[in-house]
Amino acid sequence: MVSLAHKFVTAPQASAQGFCNVVKLGTFCRTVVWPCLPPLLMYQYIRGTDVDMYATEVLYYKSGSKDHKAFYDSGRAGISGHWRVQQDMEAIRAAANPE
Repeated sequence: MVSLAHKFVTAPQASAQGFCNVVKLGTFCRTVVWPCLPPLLMYQYIRGTDVDMYATEVLYYKSGSKDHKAFYDSGRAGISGHWRVQQDMEAIRAAANPE
């Protein structure tokens, strides 16, 4: 199986035309594909964050609460300010420190 996989990868380089095709494909990937990936990944991250923050804002608005830090506390590090993470951490603390 390993020998067959190795032949599958190295066969395109066996002829001069195949070698040129590999070089062309590599050049295409370096100049077109790789430069497009970071902006696409960043776009996906921003969209995901926007959806999560929008849902948190809607929950805050519909709750009628005046305490915005109960839903998202920006003073906390990383994602630990999100209301669901705060709730989970309180459940862990309550279980770890029974009174």
